[in-house]
Amino acid sequence: MNFHTRKWVKPEDLNPNGTLFGGSLLKWVDEEAAIYAIVQLGNQRVVTKFISEINFVSSARQSDIIELGITATEFGRTSITLRCEVRNKITRKSLLTIERMVFVNLGPDGLPAPHGKSEITYIRDQFKEEDAPLDPAR
Repeated sequence: MNFHTRKWVKPEDLNPNGTLFGGSLLKWVDEEAAIYAIVQLGNQRVVTKFISEINFVSSARQSDIIELGITATEFGRTSITLRCEVRNKITRKSLLTIERMVFVNLGPDGLPAPHGKSEITYIRDQFKEEDAPLDPAR
């Protein structure tokens, strides 16, 4: 699982207990997962269909830096299923896991539409050699 997005826990993200409010965390997770689905399916029209049990493993406090990890686990005809983990960037301690998040690909009419994808696409594979960013190692 790749961890790309990082969030800094700020005072406005806290609950009355002084820990990260679960609603703030779930908003970040849903947004990150939607972006992941959009990139994988090549379509900005996707919707959250299903989120399985959400397991809050531990909490974060103000000034913690957390990171969100998403990976595709299954491709359906019109859907993509993802797995998510959120962890503390410094300690690597898990904060949350979600085993299944299902997003549906929509057509121009707003109805589920086949996406034709069957495996994870990496951004580096989406560019031709001459269009790829310069490798500083060259």
